[in-house]
Amino acid sequence: IRPKPMLEIGGRPILWHIMKLYAAHGLTESILCLGYKGEVIKDYFLNYKAYNSDLTVHLGAPGSIQYHNRNGEEGWRVTLVETGQQAQTGTRVARATRYLQGETFCLTYGDGLGNIDIQQLLRFHRAHGKLGTVTGVRPPGRFGELRLKSDGVVCEFNEKLQTSEGLINGGFFIFQREFVDRYLSAEQDECVLEREPLQRLARDRELVVYEHQGFWQPMDTYREYQLLNDLWNGGNAPWRMWS
Repeated sequence: IRPKPMLEIGGRPILWHIMKLYAAHGLTESILCLGYKGEVIKDYFLNYKAYNSDLTVHLGAPGSIQYHNRNGEEGWRVTLVETGQQAQTGTRVARATRYLQGETFCLTYGDGLGNIDIQQLLRFHRAHGKLGTVTGVRPPGRFGELRLKSDGVVCEFNEKLQTSEGLINGGFFIFQREFVDRYLSAEQDECVLEREPLQRLARDRELVVYEHQGFWQPMDTYREYQLLNDLWNGGNAPWRMWS
């Protein structure tokens, strides 16, 4: 029915939450790589003011609309790029870079949230001088943890919020434009960012991990969708870093 980035957390698309996180750290220009049902995302932003404001429509005067309130996103600049229905992640990025300005850019997925300090991440990236930075996170636990007595009786049951396993790719990348020119291809749909491009970048010792110890949560399952909504609706959303 709609692309995953448009699934709602607290009545707003998860894409909106991600963009609000970046905007809270001063980054208000976004390039969205559209594919499956990209028209749903286009419709949302083309009608953003109407969807998020009180308004009066004068039915006898087509086009005459009076908006009664402001939202906090008037300064956002959003570029929506048709990157192909079948294109993989690396191809999408390569095809969207014609709209990039400057040599450094942030990149993330449309289905994960965290309380990432984007400005600190940028400072870390600039300090090491490599082509890429990936945010490493601890994988959240998906199952309840049981603690047993010697006779097998459960003495404690905990909802396992996070595992102690190694770091995984949490998205929230930062790259230099040179990475796109050297490692990605816009010509073929099959270029997967997380395979050969990032593997080559790592072999070339041009990829550095930024270890994030705070909250991070993907939205890969219905259970995780419910968890994010429960956190937001309960006033306990760690990624809400804006007033």
